[in-house]
Order: sequence, then structure tokens, then C-alpha cells
Amino acid sequence: MNNKISIVIPAYNIENYLADTLESLISQTYKNIEIIIVNDGSKDGTSNIIDEYASKYEFIKGIHKENGGVTSARIAGIEAATGEWIGFVDGDDFAEPDMFQRLMDNALKHNADISHCGYQMVFPNGRIDYYYNSKKLVVQNNVDGLRDIVSGSVYEPALWNKIYKASLFEDLLKNDLMDKTIKNTEDLLMNYYLFKKAKSSVFEDFCPYHYVLRQNSAATSKINEHKLLDPKKVIKIIHDDISDDLKPLLFGRYIVQLINLSSMKIFKETAWIKPYRRSARKELRQSLKKVLASPISPKVKVMTLWTAVWPWSYQFIHTIHGRIKGSAHKYDIE
Repeated sequence: MNNKISIVIPAYNIENYLADTLESLISQTYKNIEIIIVNDGSKDGTSNIIDEYASKYEFIKGIHKENGGVTSARIAGIEAATGEWIGFVDGDDFAEPDMFQRLMDNALKHNADISHCGYQMVFPNGRIDYYYNSKKLVVQNNVDGLRDIVSGSVYEPALWNKIYKASLFEDLLKNDLMDKTIKNTEDLLMNYYLFKKAKSSVFEDFCPYHYVLRQNSAATSKINEHKLLDPKKVIKIIHDDISDDLKPLLFGRYIVQLINLSSMKIFKETAWIKPYRRSARKELRQSLKKVLASPISPKVKVMTLWTAVWPWSYQFIHTIHGRIKGSAHKYDIE
């Protein structure tokens, strides 16, 4: 085994950013990599940039397909991968030079199927937040790793700060487990399947991945139906598959999603959103007794009570909610 890492980049209309992303990967100190860029039906010059780099570097491959969404693009990249390990990078972000070297070193040293790290979030105004840069290193077995991914209490359920043994994807591909219509929270669903199969994982809390928030990015775009409904769909899929002992943790994550929907700052949004917001508040009120009796965190319980009783305190609720550890929407900067 030569431990090659296949780095999959889904690309859609990112001609202004893709070259910088690729240069950050070409500069990696870990040289045993292949870069697979999947052009998901871009309408700008993205395809030209892909072809230019693929013709210049033997370890860069370009795939061009009709638009099918980020999940279908990632699946296409996974199917084309030849490495023993698979990683993901968004085409408008970038990685520091030692990121994949350290991820691989940790994976081999601790015999882990998944190796992941922290990241830094770069805002449009130049502010940088670190998640979390404590320098700690944690090795987990299957049970503990899956628990933390499901609960969202510690680790980021993203795909771009991890490398995975390629064998973990076999069942996911064979059984077509990923719903390709899901465009939001799809990373949690894929991570659930991968951590469920992984025997162990290792997390080092350093922050070499730069998650760049842009005004036109998926994380900062206006509210749409996928942002409102996909998280609930993902949690329903996981709920139907997950073991009973982990369902209370998943319930806590779902409640956080409802709080976020109930308290988001959408004063300027159109009227079609209002029914979803009312529905979320109604569900919070109906779930209040179950929430208070559940083992989820006291902060989430307080926020559930606050949202159910004082639903119009948008600004205060959103501000406090953003401090809840493991919030699934720490990217909201609208």
C-alpha cells in the first residue's frame, strides 16, 4: 500500500477561486496525491481552468458532467479515485502546505480509518474564527467517533477537513446510500455512513483548512427551500438507521436545527418562509416536555424554552444560539 490520497474537488462556477485552491494542493508537502476536479455543469470558465491544470500536471484529473449538485459531483470523484485514501476540498477554499501530511501521519501512527483536524473560517470582512486550535489529539473507537459526529458537540461534520480510507465508501457506493437531491447538510449524512463503518478515527486540533465565506457562497446565500428542509430530511434518514442508544443525541441535533430556523434573522426574506418558521416553533412547543426530560445539553434546553415562550426575540435568540457548542449553523452570517 502506497497511501496515495485522492483529493476530490466539486466545482461549479468558481473560475475566480479554483486556481488558488489548486495551487494550495500542488504545494502540499505530502506529494503522494491525485487531485480530481469534478466540473458540475459550470457555466463560466471553470472548465477551462480544470483542463489547463489537468494538461499541466499528471496527478490532476478533470471530470466534466451535467449539473447534478454537490453530492453527485463528489460521488463522481470518489468513483474515479485510485488512492487508498480519499479527501475533499471545496473549490473556493484552500489548505495549508502541511495539512495532508499531518492527517496521514496521524492516520498511520494511530492505525485510524479516518483522520481529521480543525479549521479556520475566513469571513468576507477579513475576520478569522478558529475551530478550535486547542492542539489536542484524540483517538476514538467506532462508538465514540460516531457519537460525536451525530451529536455535533465537538467535531465539524464537514468532509473537507478529513481523509478517509477508500474502503469506507464501498457500501455507500454499492447501495447508493446518498440522496443526491440533498444540497444542504449532505456532509453530515455522508459522515454518518463513513464513521459508522470506521473502526477508529483520530482528531488533531490544528487548523490548516481555510473555509472561506464569500457573499455568493452556499453558506452565505439567501435562505432557500434546501436550507430549510434538507437538514430535517437528513436527520430523518439517520434516525431510521441509527441505533437506539444514539437517538437522544440525534434528537438534540434536530432541536438545534429547529431553534436555528425559528430564530434566524430573516426580516427581509419573502413571505414563503413564514410557514416553515411557524412550523418549527410549533414543533418546538410540542417537543418542550421531551426536550426538558432528555439528556441533551442545558444550553439547548434553555434555548428551546426561550424560543417556544418568546418567539419574537429574534436578535437575542440568534446571538445566544450562535454560542451553543456544536451549532450546525455557525456559518450563518446574513
